[in-house]
Amino acid sequence: MDSALGTLSGTPKPVGMQFLAITRRRTESFSDAQFAEALGIEADRARALYADGIFRTLNSRGDIPGAVIGIEAPDFAAAQAAIASLPFAQREMMDVEIIPLRPYRGFVP
Repeated sequence: MDSALGTLSGTPKPVGMQFLAITRRRTESFSDAQFAEALGIEADRARALYADGIFRTLNSRGDIPGAVIGIEAPDFAAAQAAIASLPFAQREMMDVEIIPLRPYRGFVP
């Protein structure tokens, strides 16, 4: 795979910047019922962002309620906007940290 072009078959595919978002549900401020009420629309929005190629990976955390999301976006503002479009974020039901990523120097000439 040519990581600079994001291709497997030789056909160039533009690659945006990559980010890692780490979220934590604000369980100290919201009840299980409040999270359950918004979970369906949260999942729908996350699936839409995945289908659009913005969310590249999405995993539930194993330590506390929350998620770890791999994001591909043109810039930091676009990554922030994607996260801000989630219902949990709009309702201030989660804390989030977005970390810009760079290629691992051992893989870059």
